[in-house]
Amino acid sequence: MIKKISELEELLTINNNDVIPIVDTTNGKTKKVLLSKLLSGLIPQNAGAHNSIYRGQDITDLFYDGTLSEQIAAGTFDDIFVGDYIIGKNSNRKYIVADLDYRLHCGDTECTTHHVLMIPEKTMGSAQMNETNVTTGAYVGSKMYTENLAPFKTIIQNDFEIAHILSHRNYLANATTSGYESAGSWVDSTIELMNEIMVYGTNVFHNVINGTSLPTGNITIDKSQLSLFQHRKDLITAFNDSGTRHYYWLRDVASSSTFASVRSGGNATSNSASNSGGVRPAFLIY
Repeated sequence: MIKKISELEELLTINNNDVIPIVDTTNGKTKKVLLSKLLSGLIPQNAGAHNSIYRGQDITDLFYDGTLSEQIAAGTFDDIFVGDYIIGKNSNRKYIVADLDYRLHCGDTECTTHHVLMIPEKTMGSAQMNETNVTTGAYVGSKMYTENLAPFKTIIQNDFEIAHILSHRNYLANATTSGYESAGSWVDSTIELMNEIMVYGTNVFHNVINGTSLPTGNITIDKSQLSLFQHRKDLITAFNDSGTRHYYWLRDVASSSTFASVRSGGNATSNSASNSGGVRPAFLIY
């Protein structure tokens, strides 16, 4: 007997609350998952698997009700994939999941806490690296590091709460010689500008060969391209709050007067330190 079209439509209707069986091939056991959680049910529960998938889903509610923190702490990242985003509680800014466990086991004091690396979708505003066109002191010695980044850190801390932002150890350059980074040290770090490798996967304008065979500029735990930019090259280019493409600073020294940056047109470049460039920092939540 031929069913009415309305009856067929009812049979084909997808209900996200439906439970379906999935066989776990690692142990042959069958588990049941909600249809709405199908992706999480099919993908292994670890950072590597979830870094390999771009999803782009709103996970704001899951963060603020504590669900994500539990999943991050467990290292399963069940409901977290690259490209997912959280809307800031106070600023209403959109922050994107860029990588999972990016700095796990790194640092002179080992980072043992599972985490998610986040970046703002847009530049958060503009600031100078230095008041004049110098790179003396490299990133740690810059006015960006000592003063100008502070208001942007406050916005992020108010959006996520300080208790959810992971303080960890990172190696940052603190001196220059002839336009290249000649010294650095391990520091306590929470919210910092990205470097070229995180964005492009390689050094471009970062001066790592001038004057020394073993430049300090090559010493970094941020040594691979973020998964977000591997999946979505277009997201390397940033916009400001007005919807205009906007260049933003990276923390690498390019010369005695310039720091590396991402040009508004998406090309790698460098800019004079006294220019007012976009601020798009990275941070870890847990």
